[in-house]
Amino acid sequence: MFQFGKKKTQTTQNYYELIDKNNIPKHIAIIMDGNGRWAKKRNMPRTFGHRAGVETIREVVKACSELGVKYLTLYAFSTENWKRPSEEVGALMNLLVEYLRAEVEELHKNNVIVNSIGDISKLPQICQDELKNAYEKTKNNTGLTLNLALNYGGRDEIKNVVKKIAQLIEKGELNSDQIDEELISKYLYTANMPDPDLLIRPSGEYRLSNFLLWQVAYTEFWFSNIFWPDFKREHLYQAIYDYQNRDRRFGGIK
Repeated sequence: MFQFGKKKTQTTQNYYELIDKNNIPKHIAIIMDGNGRWAKKRNMPRTFGHRAGVETIREVVKACSELGVKYLTLYAFSTENWKRPSEEVGALMNLLVEYLRAEVEELHKNNVIVNSIGDISKLPQICQDELKNAYEKTKNNTGLTLNLALNYGGRDEIKNVVKKIAQLIEKGELNSDQIDEELISKYLYTANMPDPDLLIRPSGEYRLSNFLLWQVAYTEFWFSNIFWPDFKREHLYQAIYDYQNRDRRFGGIK
């Protein structure tokens, strides 16, 4: 389990000191990519890469909490990931249960809310139970909200919103003139959360992979060739520093 407040390395400290602590992104989203390739480079099974990736989750959650980030959304398992070999899917589900059982007390102690986004009803019952238990234990905390995106797909999310709005119109509870961006956002998994300010994708890929398609309309992207298990605090700090040095205009002119 992680402990907050460990001494930073010199490299990490340098980036940490460059960051404007008054301009920390409120919401950071991360596509945790490269676990399998990290393991393959070491002639290890892909599951070893996923387990190594959990260590990175611990460090990133700790760093975001210390910085005062309010929301951290991690792409943990997509709607397309069911296509992977059953052994790998099973290992990922077991790892989720193991992580929650090992970490929830420490997360709770450090004021972190454990939340999930996506259709978790399709997950094994034990995963659903652990997610619900973690949320119930931490829901009244006031620090970082850790969103675990599980059985999540951006297109699926938008499809469900469209269906919900269509049902309301059919019932006469809504008319088409009332449909606007605010209404759509109300029915997303991320309702009542700000859109991500910063999206990070390691591993050398340059695509969204069906992640938060509605929410990232004006999000700043940061890409890296580093595989997720090798992603460290210094990389998070560098991403935040780069974010702080961008000119966010949201379609307008400053």
